[in-house]
Amino acid sequence: MKNALGAVQTALVLGGGSEIAQATMRRLVAHGCDTVLLGVREPASVRVQMDVLTAAGATTVNAIPFDATDTDRHGSIIEGCFAAHPDIDLVFIAFGVLGHGAGVDTTPEAAAGAVVTNYVGAVSSGLAAAQCLREQGHGTIVVLSSVAGERARRSNFVYGSSKSGLDAFAQGLGDALVGSGVRVLVVRPGFVYSKMTKGLDPAPFATTPDAVADAIIDALASGKEIVWVPSVLRWVAMAFHVLPRPVWRKVSANR
Repeated sequence: MKNALGAVQTALVLGGGSEIAQATMRRLVAHGCDTVLLGVREPASVRVQMDVLTAAGATTVNAIPFDATDTDRHGSIIEGCFAAHPDIDLVFIAFGVLGHGAGVDTTPEAAAGAVVTNYVGAVSSGLAAAQCLREQGHGTIVVLSSVAGERARRSNFVYGSSKSGLDAFAQGLGDALVGSGVRVLVVRPGFVYSKMTKGLDPAPFATTPDAVADAIIDALASGKEIVWVPSVLRWVAMAFHVLPRPVWRKVSANR
């Protein structure tokens, strides 16, 4: 349950190694979050991040084994988290793979793997989290989407299509949860300077994990359902949508 000041007290992060998620958790802990559960494939990989959150003031920081592609176990893992911590205020779906260059020459196996991680895993875990939150009667699901899902680029359409599916799922889930006490926040960042994008040429309006985290914190406080980071991308995406396909092919060829 949120504290008297409305701050998140317990958070579950699926994709706990995400730099955006980590930056967000540092801010939540600074505002009173006491318990953080980090779902990661290899718990030992987030030892440093756990220490940072503990040093920042969190009383309990645990790493939970979680594989985005192991959908058969998502329900039991998430239910177990809620059983061990009966009042979880926030679930952050932050996992994903970039799959840069996932165009027409991508192997079918690699393309399918990216889609399973970015979309199928999010559907499975998102529904499991929504059912647990609805049962307790309150909470927020934060879904890390991407501006790339607004219109798939020819140079990386596998990633774009997976994020498009994720975004549609998250919006539909939010609509289905209206009146339950549970809401969904969809986060649409552009290019983010991070481990995932290291070595890639930044796109216009590139941002940072800290900037995305700040936007998430503001959106949680204001009750927004969708947030763009930076906000100008809302208008850029609208312009992209009205471009004729021949023009879009040229614009999106190498971005």
